[in-house]
Amino acid sequence: MLRIAGLTLAAALVLGVATAGYAYWRLDHNIKGVDIDSALGDDRPAHAMLAPSPSASTAAAAPLPAGSLNILVLGSDSRSGTADKELGGGDSSGARSDTAMVVHLDAGRTRATVVSIPRDTLVTRPSCPLPGGDSTAVAYGSMFNSAFSVGGPVCAVKTAESITGVRMDHFVEIDFSGFARLVDALGGVDVTTAQDIDDDKSHLHLAAGPHHLDGKQALALARTRHGIGDGSDLGRIGLQQLLVKALLERMSGTNLLTDPARLYTVADAATKSLTTDTGLDSLTELTELGKSLRGLDADRVRTVMMPVVTAPSDPNRVIAKEPDAGNLWAALR
Repeated sequence: MLRIAGLTLAAALVLGVATAGYAYWRLDHNIKGVDIDSALGDDRPAHAMLAPSPSASTAAAAPLPAGSLNILVLGSDSRSGTADKELGGGDSSGARSDTAMVVHLDAGRTRATVVSIPRDTLVTRPSCPLPGGDSTAVAYGSMFNSAFSVGGPVCAVKTAESITGVRMDHFVEIDFSGFARLVDALGGVDVTTAQDIDDDKSHLHLAAGPHHLDGKQALALARTRHGIGDGSDLGRIGLQQLLVKALLERMSGTNLLTDPARLYTVADAATKSLTTDTGLDSLTELTELGKSLRGLDADRVRTVMMPVVTAPSDPNRVIAKEPDAGNLWAALR
């Protein structure tokens, strides 16, 4: 999804001068921003050292950023809108971070590591500031995804930083319906499942083997867990990582620049479903990030899960496995 940001400016350009202004305005205003830096202040892990790209074409040209970067990416299971309720498969109120990944971009932006954090991980949720000036209470032995429920993006970022010791340079959230729209705009994704999936709760029934999935099916694959493995969140994470690779491959293999209308549809779907921190909530900022990732291909993206073990207090929950988890996060600082 981040690579599509690099194409959004091209979408405005290839649509022509008459419509470029409106296209840029629409894509720019699609994005919702949250000022996480102001809310959290300075009591946070240090930023990684940023470095300019050595490959700037001319001395006068502004170099693209090329330092390492950590981005907390959440898939929200909000059912607040009609489309989200229909795709969510339920009528639960509020929202939770159904999917949580830390995307680490290496210096040079040509390789990435995607670390999934199981939503059922028990953590110490720190006190988080609320918009009205109050704060949430510290919560011990709380599920990781509860942070988003009680304190939104600000608390999700603070909790992620507290358990990893890694500065989250940016935050990106995509909702249920937005993910489905994005997959459909790309023309679907191709995945190969290693086993049969038979999950009535996510409404997904697939035989083992290759499949071409539309948006609704891809979302069901990202959410399914009852029809695979032991029915826990850990089995679902493997499917989510499979989808990450499939999306990257689809973006790389589809020449959107030769199809202006489709390019705009993809850019519109991507930006419409996004909530980001204020460092990424404009088309200019997203485009700069996307351009800096032009050397990042699917085969250079490594997907892993935070090492966990069964929680002693609850066999249906997990906790970070140490020292393995700590070593992983240390490598991303």
